[in-house]
Amino acid sequence: MSISKIVDTVAGIMTRTTKPSGTRHLDPDIQLLAALADPVRLAIVRELAASNEVCACDFTTCCDVRQPTVSHHLKVLKEAGIVESERQGSFIYYRLQASAAARLSSIAREILPGNVIPLAEVTRRPTPVPAPRPS
Repeated sequence: MSISKIVDTVAGIMTRTTKPSGTRHLDPDIQLLAALADPVRLAIVRELAASNEVCACDFTTCCDVRQPTVSHHLKVLKEAGIVESERQGSFIYYRLQASAAARLSSIAREILPGNVIPLAEVTRRPTPVPAPRPS
């Protein structure tokens, strides 16, 4: 079993909740972030962000993985609502869902209540505090 599948399985087990009806579901925000946390899936999303749509067969070059692995990752991204697909003949083309960026932005606003931290604040090195002088 690949490390990616193990991470997906463990994340699924840890974040599942049970509805009164007994069916299971994942928090959509957790599912979105977990899907993007994998390096191969992030490479796929970056490839899609640079193009309108990409054939499933073309991801093997950007991700350096075999087609069955690409298919697994595309399935996870689709279930998380990040990508959508369209069959054209014998090929399946993928593109980013328009709502994915809005969902990420919403999550970021929840985490950073003051909206965005200016880049200067993040990259500024703290000013050293002078040591107290002996009396």
